[in-house]
Amino acid sequence: MRIADKWKDYSIIATGDGMKLERWGSVYLLRPDPQVIWRADKPLTQIRRPDARYIRSQTGGGRWEASKPLGEWVVGWRELKFKVKPMGFKHTGLFPEQAENWEFIFREVRRLGAGARVLNLFAYTGGASLAARAAGADVTGASVCHVDSARNMVERARENMELSGLSERPVRYIVDDCKKFVRREINRGRRYDALIMDPPSYGRGPNGELWKIEEDLYDFVELCSGALEKTPLFVLINSYTTGLQPAVLKNILTKFFGDRGGRIEAYEVCLPTDEEGIVLPCGASGLFRSDKAEKR
Repeated sequence: MRIADKWKDYSIIATGDGMKLERWGSVYLLRPDPQVIWRADKPLTQIRRPDARYIRSQTGGGRWEASKPLGEWVVGWRELKFKVKPMGFKHTGLFPEQAENWEFIFREVRRLGAGARVLNLFAYTGGASLAARAAGADVTGASVCHVDSARNMVERARENMELSGLSERPVRYIVDDCKKFVRREINRGRRYDALIMDPPSYGRGPNGELWKIEEDLYDFVELCSGALEKTPLFVLINSYTTGLQPAVLKNILTKFFGDRGGRIEAYEVCLPTDEEGIVLPCGASGLFRSDKAEKR
């Protein structure tokens, strides 16, 4: 288990009854969470009145109900800055538990040295891309390729990069279906030193391409292995799919990278709460890290 406990602009105040009460900077949100199957000690709205809450619809989806106009605002982690706002499907444009993986990315890209090429797939609003780019500040030639099928999310990643003072450091932003992009990179002969991916449980590409993680992840990792150097410096896979255990990700990484001279681990990614003894599980990550990276 790894706990993203270094946030100053984010915290979980309380949990229960299928909900979590969060602080995002000075804004308080109440959102559903499928992992919160325990009862609340008392109604979360009595602990702190939220500025907005997400109300699920019985027919699917849902809506935000706000007590005041919120628009969008900025939260920070280390030197990185992110725009957040209430979005569709209860999202805010940021997954704060990923800060634990950003720590690893920041440290490893800093260690990799000049010319490190990092590929970030299903890259969303760019937390991992920002961590990789920030780490490459003093690494001549380090490059980041950020790929997502949603144009608005890629634009938000650009905005986050600018907010973080990193816009002058080149990032290759691609709006495309990740499978199609990786196939083209292989055909072009492009190879990367490190791979990050954060695939959804279910989704569609810009042209309606269907993705189901249980059916597609294994083949996709196999495809991506062809876009990596023979011994990649690291491969990081994250999943939010409820029921997909960390050991599944470890097994997939072992199939493709177990003989490449490194170590493989998998772990739950969690967030702390203000409730004593309670941490919130938020997903699973699998990591291959080569021995070559340790020697740099």
